[in-house]
Amino acid sequence: MDGILKQIFIGVPKTVGEQHAVNVMDREWTSAIFKEPVHGPIWVSKTGLSGDDQGDKKNHGGPEKAVFAYPSQNYLYWQKELGKPEMTDGGMGENFVIENMTEDAISIGDIFQVGEVIVQVSQPRQPCWKPARRFKVKTLALQLQTTGRTGWYFRVLQEGFVEAGQSFTLLERPFPQWKIQTCNEIIHAKTPDLQQLKELADCELLAPKMRTTLEERLANGGNVDIRSRVFGPNESFENNVEKR
Repeated sequence: MDGILKQIFIGVPKTVGEQHAVNVMDREWTSAIFKEPVHGPIWVSKTGLSGDDQGDKKNHGGPEKAVFAYPSQNYLYWQKELGKPEMTDGGMGENFVIENMTEDAISIGDIFQVGEVIVQVSQPRQPCWKPARRFKVKTLALQLQTTGRTGWYFRVLQEGFVEAGQSFTLLERPFPQWKIQTCNEIIHAKTPDLQQLKELADCELLAPKMRTTLEERLANGGNVDIRSRVFGPNESFENNVEKR
């Protein structure tokens, strides 16, 4: 069954929270994770959706992360697993909420047409501390990567208009072996298989920055310190997670 573009979301950076809150999860922070639904057609360019922006341009946005997609089915899992009914479409800060398309069904390099737009899967999302802050679940980034329910990014090959309700049509699948779920298992393994890590880093359609990150990890024997990414300012993280 073809994937369906269930909803579209865009947003700009927003500051929320209290500057001097006692609970670190209630403190002031700025993010573009708080997006609003789009009604009607919207233009998608090589760098993203019209009217959308990022609060952290170092780690988000740009041609290789032009569109962030997240499966709608994942929210049913999180609602049940975490007891968080407020975790619904748009909650992860995605642009495209997709039905009938999940991390175990699409691969790096897959090319799809939706509306006038042609997009290509560029990489899994590496979860950070911001969804955890939004939903006040400090370990959420770890749970996202452990379950593989990370979502993924599209690069845009052909600009145009899209609208909620349109279908994704698969045009090309050059690397069926590199499913997003498989990539997540390799990238986030506590003890990575270095050969698999190298093979993934060599995938020519994986986003260049991600390939460089994996090459640097290989040079370090597969080790990487993920604490600042997954916990960030949500708490002091000395005892929360081991280096990997």
